[in-house]
Amino acid sequence: MIIRACKRADLSRVNTKAGVRPGKKRRSPAVEIPDFGLEVPREKEHGDFAANLALLLARALKMSPRKIAEIIKEELDFEGLPVIKAEVAGPGFINFYLDPAWALRVIPEIIEQGADYGRVNAGNKEKVQVEFVSANPTGLLHMGNARGAALGDSMASLLDFAGYEVTREFYVNDAGTQIENLGKSLAARYFQLLGFEAEVPEEGYHGEDLVELTKKFITLYQDRYLKESASIREEALVKYALEETLAAIKKTLAEFGVHYDVWFSEASLYAGGSVNETVERLKEKRFVYEHEGALWFKAQEFGTRQDEVLIRNNGVPTYFAADIAYHVNKFKRGFTKIINVWGADHHGHVARLKGALAALGYNPEAIQVIIMQLVRLYRGGEIVRMSKRTGQYVSLEDLIEEVGHDAARYFFVMRSADSHLDFDLDLAREQSVKNPVYYIQYAHARICSLKKVLAEQGRTMPRLDQADLALLTQEAELALARRLADFPEEVTRAAQNLAPHQIATYLHEVAGLLHAFYNHHRVITDDLALSNSRLLLVEATRIVLANALKLLGLRAPERM
Repeated sequence: MIIRACKRADLSRVNTKAGVRPGKKRRSPAVEIPDFGLEVPREKEHGDFAANLALLLARALKMSPRKIAEIIKEELDFEGLPVIKAEVAGPGFINFYLDPAWALRVIPEIIEQGADYGRVNAGNKEKVQVEFVSANPTGLLHMGNARGAALGDSMASLLDFAGYEVTREFYVNDAGTQIENLGKSLAARYFQLLGFEAEVPEEGYHGEDLVELTKKFITLYQDRYLKESASIREEALVKYALEETLAAIKKTLAEFGVHYDVWFSEASLYAGGSVNETVERLKEKRFVYEHEGALWFKAQEFGTRQDEVLIRNNGVPTYFAADIAYHVNKFKRGFTKIINVWGADHHGHVARLKGALAALGYNPEAIQVIIMQLVRLYRGGEIVRMSKRTGQYVSLEDLIEEVGHDAARYFFVMRSADSHLDFDLDLAREQSVKNPVYYIQYAHARICSLKKVLAEQGRTMPRLDQADLALLTQEAELALARRLADFPEEVTRAAQNLAPHQIATYLHEVAGLLHAFYNHHRVITDDLALSNSRLLLVEATRIVLANALKLLGLRAPERM
């Protein structure tokens, strides 16, 4: 609340076109006001918030940051704001000092809005598509898929809460070379299990999960496809495998709290002619050429290191060609913001995809690609490479079974997507405040336990008109209220930055403030008026914790 208010005050007093006015006799060059940050100083004597705007303007205005800060300070209008004073500090920061009780005003707002507190309209109903996981339907979901699921789903929830119209989508890779390889791999396993010699192709899939799938297929169809042609046999095996694998993926993702609005088939792009149509459009615009029997896209004209093959010399389109067609389809469906959550191995694909879409006349800046870094699992201080259950790589199903849904989701989003993640399985299982998700959920449960105490006393949670919030004067109370007031701004920033980890950090901070308050002050005391005020403070905290936990797909337990 106060952050937004201060930003509005700054922008209303500094003309973005004429620049900051340093004096009556001369004017500074015209300058646009950049995005600037408000942060909480570490030392209380430095105020409640500090703005870095003057430092950002210094180069453009060719003035010292401190002088700019003094000018801005003079032009600020604090009317209607809980700001007592502003001071210039250090190299040019503006420190804001607020009325100590200002944050208490947010408590009635939180309680009245309940599950909607923190919801903002930053997106103004802009149509956004978030595509995430989109794993090849050739096996179990691995840790990269799992991190993508937690991140993508949390991003979608944040965007929805911030006022965007969001569609969650899974792109089913059910066509192309990987499906051909899947068919050949399954056929080899089919022959092997029926007693014939066969080898899985070197470029095929060698996992034991395909052996289990083939066994199930044989249970249903025995040797019916043994004498069929290779194409009919592989088609039947692939159809069965895709149905089974997709069903398993959907089940695991549902257990992880992830649901989709659209499951989009890659094969539909071929069946509907979209891939051919896209390639033809690139031909018409003269962004392709033939070389060694293949058709190439002139990707270098759009800043990439090399051109890219669209159609192989055997006439088969590449995955790249289908992906261009898929993103054209996204634009045709009216999405103005397209978000892809991809693994680190897709880094080189971003520029060429944006280049192809620019060649077709679409805005490449509408596409935001979040590249996730790798996940390493640790148990007992050692890297975990294999599942105890299957003897293969650790799957999302294994992880949920070992640490639970909530710990898995929180650990995957507690670091920014572009950071490598070391996932400590022992810590994720630990039922103590050392475990960050336990620490946060315990804060929520701790508040809920007060309702039980009230019930035992024949009381209920007080109404707003039964409390005098001015009685909340302790620093621990005010610090907690101030952080609760920040929640709408935290939602706005996390949604704009596509950064669920910012909400994870916020949750941990609010939980810490709640625990600090709870450990040093009794909530229910002999002083009924003070008890009622503190009960409303912790109830407001419970609402914020529950709302923020929901954004990350986590439960808000009433007891631990």
